[in-house]
Amino acid sequence: MKISNNKVVVMHYAVSDSEDTLIDSSYDDKPLAVIHGTGYLIPGLEDALIDHQVGDKFEVEVCAEKAYGDRHDDYVQTVPKTLFAGIDDLALGSQLRATTDDGEQTVIVIDVQDDEITVDGNHPLAGIDLKFDVEILEIRDATEEELAHGHVHAEGGCGHDH
Repeated sequence: MKISNNKVVVMHYAVSDSEDTLIDSSYDDKPLAVIHGTGYLIPGLEDALIDHQVGDKFEVEVCAEKAYGDRHDDYVQTVPKTLFAGIDDLALGSQLRATTDDGEQTVIVIDVQDDEITVDGNHPLAGIDLKFDVEILEIRDATEEELAHGHVHAEGGCGHDH
């Protein structure tokens, strides 16, 4: 069976940046299980999986545009600290939910001053070309329930109400 839309794909992966710095890996933990074609994976990786089979091991380079997008300088904003009243742990690297003109989004605190906070709305991997090492472990048809819920279920169901 080959990978195509609506197939459950179980795979191991390791992802590195263009300087071979490891960012994340599933090899020392449980493999990743996704429904192909649902947009769970970045577009460049999802495209690269098409037509692969169980046992395939391959490397793919994904440009930033097909990964987490380009960095946008205007996503970095310095705002009054008073906007964060009631939040006790404002430290570098804190992730917060912010209401923007485009709806809710996650921002990361990148600078804390006495009366101002600088936040970055870019994804932490925006602007970075990525390299994936992938091993395909299993491919199967997604069940109707999995397709309806949009995610892979463990044996016996997903364990929560929808």
